[in-house]
Amino acid sequence: MKVIILAGGYGTRLGRITEAIPKPMVKIGSMPIIWHVMQIYAYYGYKDFIVSLGYKSEVIKEYFLNYNIYNNDFTIELGRNKIDVHTDHNGRDWKITLIDTGLDTLKGARIKKVAEYLDDDVNMVTYGDGVADVNISELVKFHRSHKRLLTITGVRPPSRFGEIIERDGRLLEFKEKPQTSTGLINGGFMVFNRGFLDFLSTDESCDLEYGTFELLAKRGEIMVYRHEGQWECVDNERDVAHLNRLWKENKAFWIPGVQEQQKISCCGG
Repeated sequence: MKVIILAGGYGTRLGRITEAIPKPMVKIGSMPIIWHVMQIYAYYGYKDFIVSLGYKSEVIKEYFLNYNIYNNDFTIELGRNKIDVHTDHNGRDWKITLIDTGLDTLKGARIKKVAEYLDDDVNMVTYGDGVADVNISELVKFHRSHKRLLTITGVRPPSRFGEIIERDGRLLEFKEKPQTSTGLINGGFMVFNRGFLDFLSTDESCDLEYGTFELLAKRGEIMVYRHEGQWECVDNERDVAHLNRLWKENKAFWIPGVQEQQKISCCGG
């Protein structure tokens, strides 16, 4: 089973940040958010990725081409063109296929354009800018249980504003960006059967949420896996700062065990 990561959008709401890099390369801690997304899947044993590229595709290609150099200590012998990598950063057992699917291609067409790299009947697709503490194993189990073409993960988005809890005019508690209590949105983390691809085309205007999902919903072919845990995405600069603060404070809810591993590594354990 492979994981498609949609990483081709412009990310215009991030302003000057995405003038230099595509949104999936925005850093949370020392690593780009696409790495964090991949870590979620890798934790559950899914390490075969297809990255659908578009805007500034060369930046993502260069990053993974030089992944070991960027993320490890090494010794280089210039005359012999020999490099010895000394550390072993997470991700070295991943398989990553990077496909340029066009600059202005919409999400449905991006998936269709990488279909030739899919071998199994069931595969997954997600966005390159959203993280969650979703149990991927349970998500796949749910998808296999209902026999429909597509499963999307329904999440409760965080509020764009802090929530004030007061009593008799006195502030009791302030929560920054709490999860909203009503309404679900598609948080990514989708699972699909091969038959889903028949509803897509390689035409750049083939979208996902608009058109394709609407048609499949009318046919009863989409099921929703309700994720009651945490979910966040990088939509603007405040989101970037928020996720970086969580990472720095060891509250990165989306990657079980990763920060503990990094502590052991950096302390020489």
